[in-house]
Amino acid sequence: MNIGHYSLQELLKKTSCTQGVCFDVGSFTVRLRSSHKDFISTFRQLYFDFPVISDDQLIDFFIDMQAPKSLRRWIRPQIIARIDGQEPFQPFAPSHAMPLFEWALNWCIARQGQHQLMLHAAVLEKHGKALILPALPGSGKSTLAGALAQRGWRFLSDEFCLIHLQHGQVIPIPRPTPLKNESIDVIRNFADSVFIGPLFEKTRKGTIGHLRAPTASIERMKETATPAWVIFPQYQSQSPVILEPLNKSAAFLKLATNSFNYSLLGDSGFKAIKSIIESCACYNLNYSNLNDVIAQLDALSNHAEPAL
Repeated sequence: MNIGHYSLQELLKKTSCTQGVCFDVGSFTVRLRSSHKDFISTFRQLYFDFPVISDDQLIDFFIDMQAPKSLRRWIRPQIIARIDGQEPFQPFAPSHAMPLFEWALNWCIARQGQHQLMLHAAVLEKHGKALILPALPGSGKSTLAGALAQRGWRFLSDEFCLIHLQHGQVIPIPRPTPLKNESIDVIRNFADSVFIGPLFEKTRKGTIGHLRAPTASIERMKETATPAWVIFPQYQSQSPVILEPLNKSAAFLKLATNSFNYSLLGDSGFKAIKSIIESCACYNLNYSNLNDVIAQLDALSNHAEPAL
């Protein structure tokens, strides 16, 4: 059974009870409790295809999205993300409950995923091979990943690229992608079939709309992928597609910089990044037109020489 099998009223009843609703996001399991109807409605839309699991299984994260137990329940209402009894974030307006939940889940993964190498990167897969897109905010990473996911690439993750330290495989977490500002309309215009949830204005990152992951990607979220390409993307207005091979030493430094826990892992982190760089083709990428850049990446994935 998936989240979407419940009607809104059924899901709200389930999330309002003590057990909450437990679901799988690929590499982690979550128990969510909330009695906030608008939030649960949005959650249902964005997590529609994620499988529900029984509450007697091992659950990694316990997240409660509730109103505070104070006068703020009625006067200028707020919503709090309570994680395993902790409240690591300031209260949000109830209208921004979904971004708060996503940031809370990111916080959980960042804290409890330290046993793997964690890269700040989008990841997609084709022919069993993973395309890793590490980048800083504002690079166009999420927009490019969202577009590739509509053109035959399996979506593995937007925020976290998890690398298993023993076998070096990429572990999928195909959660909704938070598109920001202009990227929302770019993806809407790029593919008619995409589903983007409600827009949340005046967040710390501007306006955010969450792109629902493709159903097929969620259905295959237990399938790992082998790193094959590490490409550092940068959107530049009016730029042609420029895909330039990157020196391995420079690629190592850039990838380590984009890791959340490289220093914490010590020798294991060094070996993991070294293995990725040695086994992958590494590039810098500038682009502006999504159709053009996807054509180049498709050619790369098919072992054809990209027409630069």
